[in-house]
Amino acid sequence: MADLVNFTIDGRAVQAPKGTLLINAAKQAGIQIPAFCYYDGLSLQAACRMCLVEVEKTPKLQVGCTLPVAEGMVVHTDSPQVRKARKGTLEFLLTNHPLDCPVCDKGGECELQDMVFRYGAGQSRFIEPKIHVDEKQWSPIVFYDAPRCILCYRCVRICGEGLGVGALGIGNRGAAAEIVPNRGDHLECDECGACIDICPVGALTSGTYRYKTRPWEMEHVGTICTHCSNGCKTTLGVRNGDIMRANNRDRSGVNGEFLCVKGRYAFDFNEHPERLTSPLIRSGGELKPISWAVAIATVAKKFSEIRRVGKFGVIGSNHTSNEENFLLQSFARQVLRTANIDHHRTGDVAALIDALHGRTAALATTADLFTAKAALVIASDLAQEQPFVAFQLRNNARLNRGHVYAVTPGPVREDNYATTTRAEPGHEFEALETLREKLAAESELVILFGAAIKGDGIRRLVQFGDSLGAPVKYVCLVDYSNSRGASDMGLLPGLLPGYRSVREEGLEPGLNYDQILAARDLDALWVVGANPLSRNTLTSAGAFIVVQDLFLTETARRAHVVLPAASAYEKNGTVTNVCGDVQKLSRGPKTMGAKTDLEIVSLLAREMNEDSGARTPEQVFEIIRRTVPGYNVPVSVIETGGAAATAPVNGRVIHEPAPELIRSAGNTLFTSGTLGRYSNMLNRVMESPGALYHDPRKAPIMEQGSVQMEELQRPQ
Repeated sequence: MADLVNFTIDGRAVQAPKGTLLINAAKQAGIQIPAFCYYDGLSLQAACRMCLVEVEKTPKLQVGCTLPVAEGMVVHTDSPQVRKARKGTLEFLLTNHPLDCPVCDKGGECELQDMVFRYGAGQSRFIEPKIHVDEKQWSPIVFYDAPRCILCYRCVRICGEGLGVGALGIGNRGAAAEIVPNRGDHLECDECGACIDICPVGALTSGTYRYKTRPWEMEHVGTICTHCSNGCKTTLGVRNGDIMRANNRDRSGVNGEFLCVKGRYAFDFNEHPERLTSPLIRSGGELKPISWAVAIATVAKKFSEIRRVGKFGVIGSNHTSNEENFLLQSFARQVLRTANIDHHRTGDVAALIDALHGRTAALATTADLFTAKAALVIASDLAQEQPFVAFQLRNNARLNRGHVYAVTPGPVREDNYATTTRAEPGHEFEALETLREKLAAESELVILFGAAIKGDGIRRLVQFGDSLGAPVKYVCLVDYSNSRGASDMGLLPGLLPGYRSVREEGLEPGLNYDQILAARDLDALWVVGANPLSRNTLTSAGAFIVVQDLFLTETARRAHVVLPAASAYEKNGTVTNVCGDVQKLSRGPKTMGAKTDLEIVSLLAREMNEDSGARTPEQVFEIIRRTVPGYNVPVSVIETGGAAATAPVNGRVIHEPAPELIRSAGNTLFTSGTLGRYSNMLNRVMESPGALYHDPRKAPIMEQGSVQMEELQRPQ
């Protein structure tokens, strides 16, 4: 434990570890020292002077954000001298700051507004005309109003230090100083919007939110981002049934305040004009609207007929909730009496759990990525494919001096701070041997690997980890918001929920994803939240096709019945992120005419006289907690917005390996399968669609091994 020092703050005796900054020590004691430029985790700036405090036996006021506590120090944070100094600081800040609070998007959330209300003078001594500079638009997302800027440099530091992008800097000096983008008059960056949310005033504003509403007019709903697998908490601002914005300023969830461009801006697919709002049935060769009652009755009747003598194929989703996936596999196996069920697998989770049998705590959590002494990344462009995972490792290296190693086929952002080695696809283990000596010297290690490592390759990787002689944890990187949950919930032809073999229930493994699409004798294909025909063909021309989706995708256009489904932002339930953390989905907006996949499956069950009785997410989750190994997680943690780590089965996973089915979608920051197509914001930024393993200073890399990059980025 660090040495403690004793000091006094506002008459209260306080202890804090030696070296603690006064501003943090005061916060721990429940005393707030105001500041604009200080921000946890970023370098110290001492630019705004709002945190001035009085320290006895010092000749002048001290800056609380850079002053370490010392033994016997006596501090006053609210003395008349301090209040006068803060009032003077605010008067200077308002010299050229426009008093346009009624139209500023930061109104009601502005830190400057709050401080002026608390400390500000009733009138200013500066009567000269204010310096005016026209507002600038740096991208479809970011607008900059220089007169509002108080030069706290938070935006510059979060972009350079937190994201590793360095897209913002300082131009000019003195009263003419302002924030400038990295490409003259525009931004080329991750378009994540962190600079906007971290800005304490209205200098940086959002292209999706500006002039639309006020914070107090919205309902704030905390849910989980529906795009990649990192499981970031995003707080949706909902007004009149529409999503106005997304952020996570309360820092809840595993991601704190971090969100990438998808989590902060790619919610606009939800209100896309092409959203399905009515069931469709094929009549006369065309899809025509019908009522929900007729649609459910039609599907139930056809399914009842086919299950007597026919052959089903069921393809599930890695975007639907755990409860929906659990109910879908149960319905398929018990009601439709088929084991032909699968989903688009983007990582070989089952093989990893099998390779780690007999061990405990061998799967890394999200928190481990920030605290581990060392991490090894194999075959993944983390900043593009797993942005929060990349953020965690980057902050670990920056703040905790963690060591990062990367084995990749091309340039990655980790090159800037990690030990990196290039390896062509299929040659990763050769590159690992060149790092063996350095890895063996680490006291602990987390290994993260992409879809290039699968099947027997995972067992080989675990053997490599064992040979290093230090504790090793693993993360199998998957692509989408509930890819891990889809596997955990049994959307696999040979495995039940919790990775139990179907043979435990007296069943035989069914057809996998590719076999379902290639089967010539398929009588019915039920696709829930997926789009397999975007890059595959269906061999069985006579199959009765039912599709549940948000849009009329390539697969939906082939269907006989299309059922409009609710998005992840419109439902309750849970999802499991890439590290096995279970988190809660909460319903925000509502699209008229759409139903959740849980409701649709329940309606079909009732219509087929096979009602299970579990009709709500809460009821299904209780069944999951009782029956799925590793999912008996505390409900209180999840219900209060926390993340609960699963503990998968610790024995062998008896299954038929199919490494050829492990296919990453190759999404970038600006692509997200089918959903990405319907996000106008993702498609408007100049960086879209981007490319993996691409150095922006050089010509685009068109190939990754034998697979064209444009092929990798097609919708799923």
